[in-house]
Amino acid sequence: MSLLVVGSVAYDGTETPFGKRYRVPGGSATFLSLSASFFTNPVHLIGIVGKDYAAEDIQRFEKRGIDLEGLQRDDSGDTFYYASKYSYDLNHRESLQTDLNVFERFDPVLTDVAKKANVVALGNIEPRLQLRVLDQVEKPKFVAMDTMNFWIEGWNEQLKETIARVDMLVVNDSEARELTGEHSLL
Repeated sequence: MSLLVVGSVAYDGTETPFGKRYRVPGGSATFLSLSASFFTNPVHLIGIVGKDYAAEDIQRFEKRGIDLEGLQRDDSGDTFYYASKYSYDLNHRESLQTDLNVFERFDPVLTDVAKKANVVALGNIEPRLQLRVLDQVEKPKFVAMDTMNFWIEGWNEQLKETIARVDMLVVNDSEARELTGEHSLL
């Protein structure tokens, strides 16, 4: 099975009641591709990083055999940065800072090999970009997508268009409520 992962390769800042970490590797494509690499190959990663993205963070992908041909590097700016704060139950997240940086210019162009992937995982990125990816893949057997409050609040119509073209949507309970406008999830 070949897997195409498209999403953010970022640096995160995370605060919990148990500690704080800043400028650690994050982003949906980072977590998806690294996790998937333990179970399948090839994993094709499509994303963008800035001038500040460290060589050791690239090596983390390489050590897992992840195809980085589609990982763009834009030296005109910094990598996407997202900071959040979690409560004690770790189920509620407050977004503190979202700096798109070079991610604002991300144009996901799939490699010929990536276009043929059986499974597509659309990470937590702008719905317009998710649609662009769906227009490029040839005949995936399964497509999953992730989203979050940032895209639900600002891109609702395009998000609904994207959701209509996928097999699975990944959201937490607060995102499901925000997306549907319903309080009860039952």
